[in-house]
Amino acid sequence: MTSRGTGLTPSPMTRTIGLAPSTDEIEALARTALARLPEQFAAHLGEVVLQIEEFADDELLAELGIEDPFELTGVYEGVPLDLKSISDSGRVPDRIRLFRAPILDEWIARGDETLEHLVTHVLVHEVGHHFGLSDEAMHALEEAAG
Repeated sequence: MTSRGTGLTPSPMTRTIGLAPSTDEIEALARTALARLPEQFAAHLGEVVLQIEEFADDELLAELGIEDPFELTGVYEGVPLDLKSISDSGRVPDRIRLFRAPILDEWIARGDETLEHLVTHVLVHEVGHHFGLSDEAMHALEEAAG
């Protein structure tokens, strides 16, 4: 989709009318946020898989005790680095899953921030779980990535 006459693709952060940003567009925003993380964090994320899905599956929602799928914007699945041991080798890779529909719902409801900022916020929170960070440390990491 291009803006009429300009040849430019509208930014998913500035759309007010039209199609909702796709999973590919959300992934592009998330990968941009990952690229902006400080090197000491980015260097330890190479094995973490990033997935963008429409919603969390029923199994995950039940595991977390969440009834409304719009309440979960992202999740980290794996063993935090501060708890890993040699016995953790051979497991499936850690992963960060972001959920498109709940992120877009929150973006619309907030109305005062860009989609890029919200995706960065959700992603950094899940990266923080990978590192076993406190909420304060996650906030500092988000500032560095924003």
